[in-house]
Amino acid sequence: MKKPITWTACLLLASLLTSCITRTTYQDLYGQPLAASAVTTHVVVIRPDTRHVNVQGGDSIRFIVGDRVFSWQFNVARTIDSFDLREVAPPGLLDHAVIAYVSPDPKYLGRP
Repeated sequence: MKKPITWTACLLLASLLTSCITRTTYQDLYGQPLAASAVTTHVVVIRPDTRHVNVQGGDSIRFIVGDRVFSWQFNVARTIDSFDLREVAPPGLLDHAVIAYVSPDPKYLGRP
């Protein structure tokens, strides 16, 4: 009778471990997408020669790429200080790397 319980426990453990390691994206660590109609704190135009943008944690940015637009809320994890915008932009929107350098959100910085 112990063998079925052992196999059941092994299968349960395996399914739990598998669900922990199946992360395929880190988008949730970079913030959240915003609706096209959302109010943003800044507007950034990305041109073919744009290689990076500087943003502050907590900012909401509307990015204009040619005639297309996407908006992003930079609620990043504390361990994130930069990432490629292609990871969060709609597929095919950016044809080159544009690195977002994210400074800390001032509302979470310690006060002297």
